[in-house]
Amino acid sequence: MHSGRHIAHRLRRHWALVAVGALFLLVGALTLDDYVPGQMDMPWQRAIGKATLDYIAGDGERAFEQLITSEGRYYGAAFEAPLALAERLLGLEDSQGWNVYRVRYLLAHLFFLLAGGACYLLVLRMFGNRALALLALVLFLLHPRLYAHSFINWKDVPFLSAFMVSLYLVHRAFRRETLGAFLLCGAVVGLLVNLRVMGIALFAAVLALRALDVAFARGREERGRALLTAGAFALAAMLTYYASLPVLWTDPIGRFAELVGTLGSHLYATHNLFRGEWVYSGDGPPFDYVPVWVGITTPPATLLLALIGAVALVWRGARRPLATLRNGPLRFGLLLAILPLATTVAVVMLGSNIHASWRHVYFLYAPVLLLAVTGLHWLVRERWMRPGAYALAGAAIAVTLVSMVRLHPHEGSYFSALTDRTTPQRLMSRYELNYPSQTERAITTGILDAHPSGMLYGSFFRSFAVPGRLFPPEERERLVRTRDFRSGEPNFFLLPTAAAPCPGRLPTVRLYANTLRCVVDPLAYFGDVRREALTSEPVARSRYDVYRDGRTLTWVRDGCTAAEADDPFGAFFLHVYPRDADDLPPWRARRGHDFDNLDGIPRDSAARIDGNCVAVARLPDYPIARVRTGQIDLWSAEVPPDYAGARREALATEPLARGVFTIHVVGRTLTYVRDGCTEEDVAAPFFLHLYPTDADDLPDDRREHGFDNLDSALTRNAGRVGGNCVAFVDLPDYPIASIRTGQFDASGERWAVEFAWTE
Repeated sequence: MHSGRHIAHRLRRHWALVAVGALFLLVGALTLDDYVPGQMDMPWQRAIGKATLDYIAGDGERAFEQLITSEGRYYGAAFEAPLALAERLLGLEDSQGWNVYRVRYLLAHLFFLLAGGACYLLVLRMFGNRALALLALVLFLLHPRLYAHSFINWKDVPFLSAFMVSLYLVHRAFRRETLGAFLLCGAVVGLLVNLRVMGIALFAAVLALRALDVAFARGREERGRALLTAGAFALAAMLTYYASLPVLWTDPIGRFAELVGTLGSHLYATHNLFRGEWVYSGDGPPFDYVPVWVGITTPPATLLLALIGAVALVWRGARRPLATLRNGPLRFGLLLAILPLATTVAVVMLGSNIHASWRHVYFLYAPVLLLAVTGLHWLVRERWMRPGAYALAGAAIAVTLVSMVRLHPHEGSYFSALTDRTTPQRLMSRYELNYPSQTERAITTGILDAHPSGMLYGSFFRSFAVPGRLFPPEERERLVRTRDFRSGEPNFFLLPTAAAPCPGRLPTVRLYANTLRCVVDPLAYFGDVRREALTSEPVARSRYDVYRDGRTLTWVRDGCTAAEADDPFGAFFLHVYPRDADDLPPWRARRGHDFDNLDGIPRDSAARIDGNCVAVARLPDYPIARVRTGQIDLWSAEVPPDYAGARREALATEPLARGVFTIHVVGRTLTYVRDGCTEEDVAAPFFLHLYPTDADDLPDDRREHGFDNLDSALTRNAGRVGGNCVAFVDLPDYPIASIRTGQFDASGERWAVEFAWTE
């Protein structure tokens, strides 16, 4: 009875916290179905929790083998095991369908809300200001990316949530100075390290702070209490960590060392699109990677207040240096300021494998937010600044809320006003935007709404291979995954933006001003693609005729079978060889390839309609030397350079010189054009001699000749299209004084011209 009255009293005392939490929980429950799995590793995450429960329940050998050989050995089950237990209690354990993920979304989001409660209580303890605590709660929950990921991300956001709870308990333990408070703090920090081994940083920080307390103790009793609580904290953390991680039970030291090794090397390496460049995560991030990502995806007002808070703490610490070493509010505040800086430095020094924006360090938002609240508290202490400070916080909340409503359900792709979000394709060309499955779910729901009856046939990517994750049963029954589109039925094709511009006839998913995914009617789309291709001559012939129109390649085969369009052993390949190897994506060059592998584009953009097979792909924008394509084990063909495009560009300029060919310049590309020519006219080798302004610019092996010889490069790029001969070559970057060029054969020069070059 007494405990019930105590709980009721605390609820009444913190009624604002309860009200805001209930409101967010209601909104989360109502919008639950708008979110879809955002990580491809969710199935094995479930497997970690299920195997851990089996192992604890006594199914030792089989479950342990699954744990120790799976990716799960790098992750603890402190979060996954309770989720797996909830599945068992609700009878969902053996299901792969919709309801499993709905339950998991809701529980993951609930943990995020509980962390918001810890944030409220921590700020209330730090400053004794309920209004400030409530603002901190709302700012924590209304980070757009973290809010969306609180449903779909079962690793990084739970770690953030546990980190916030741990910070609250650390502050509570150092304020109370009791054995029980440090034991509870140690147990939760142990679970934190279980979730991500990088939680060991907070474990080390607590012990370092206790070491300072021992050094500054005012007597034997105070020193003894500091040592006792430090030991209790460390013991509770280690025992909890050990007990909650079964993979350690047979080899605690060896496996823990393996886990610590993942601090500098995540399980998988990939490439991040960062500031317009592809950065290989296996090499470690650039020094500004974490600060830039945090800066462009966090509401600007929060960052401004965090900066004010950090400056205020450093200023106060400089005025009272001894206070920074003694247990008190200033020391805890400086710990918050040090955590983001120290983590960023450690990430760079360790070469940590961070990818998919900054999700591996989402936990940094906890100290950043608390610094922002510190800055707000520093401002509101001055009466004349109080209205403006609260207005700033309120405006930040309002603006962020509007952004989240407009972006829903793609809040996970939020970018702040510090980035250029309005120019079409600008954002997509510089940063990764979102998880593809979210766009697929949203766009397919739009199709289902537009066609309430009948079966829908479509070619889908990625997570559509397991549609049980994405759709409730009544919707899933209406989806058929096929490329053999059937006339007379509503058919749809999910088109990646790399394949072609979106036609805009059917639902399109956009983020800011950027098109992410669009839908086309394949009967119309591929029919149009085929008809347009057949108006020109193919550039290559084999099992398929290959057509080229600028940057678009089209494959056409009439009278084909469905197997030819969708046979896994006849998958399309597309290898693009750039003129300049520096244009290769970094992961291709790293693997020693001299071509760009775009196999997936024609394979995923292929269809059979009315007995005809069609595929389409858009080529990259960099200069291309040649293209090789075909179907594995069936056929292959070389696609020549875009002579028609080179001719069109050249004829838009005045000739630089005239010989048998007219010679034009487009940028640094020299193009030779002759209309109405024969194959023999272009078969003769070309010669091209460049005389530089400064002889030191010549390659070492050419200096004795006095000119640079580009004969072979020009001859390789010579061909005939539509009865017209074309050749082109990219010139070096050094200053050129004059050029001598022409053609030769066994009898000597067929023709030659020499002309001065003007930059």
